[in-house]
Formats: sequence, C-alpha cells, structure tokens
Amino acid sequence: MAEAAQGAAQSVGSDGAGESPEEIKARKEREKNELYALDISDAEWHSAPGTEDHEERVEIAYLPAGAVAMRSSMEPEIVLRYTEAEWTAFVLGARDGEFDLEDAAGDGASGGK
Repeated sequence: MAEAAQGAAQSVGSDGAGESPEEIKARKEREKNELYALDISDAEWHSAPGTEDHEERVEIAYLPAGAVAMRSSMEPEIVLRYTEAEWTAFVLGARDGEFDLEDAAGDGASGGK
C-alpha cells in the first residue's frame, strides 16, 4: 500500500505537466463536472471500524477512477466528492499532520505544551 500512496503522490505532483494554466483549469472543471454527474445512489458507504450506526461519523464511498465521496452520517444527503488527486493530497496531508488541531489552537489547549 505504501507503494500505491507513493505513486499517487507522484501523480499529484506531476498534475498538469505540459498544460497551460487555462488547460489545467478547464481539465479540473471537466473532471469535477463528470464526478458530480455520477449516480451514486447505490454507493457502498464505509465508516471507521468500531463505530455504531447511531453515532455521528464520517462515511466514504469509493467511486470510479479512484474518486471518493464523503458525507456525515448525520446529514447523508450532503455529499462531497473528490477526484483521486484531491483525495490523495488530503490523505497524505492528514498522515503528515497538516490538519492537527493542536498546532492551530495557539491558546494552550493542546494538552499543556
């Protein structure tokens, strides 16, 4: 799996190679439109192991071409969709601690640091 993440990270980094800024913008808009046009009514939603059906949780569904849909169990009608590149960038950022709240708090709420 590490090889897959590394390969995906490389594809994220090479996104748009040889394309003008206008071509990149048009391609990304086209990809997003195609992604939101997908019928996901039969998607299989997954949540973290050990969570109960009555608990609030994040759920994800794997879509074609490596895309991912994400929703809250409390508001399942609101669905966000991410291309493979967007999802990979998010996962790699999360693994690297980019979204850790303790660094952003700045008010001593990080457990006495």
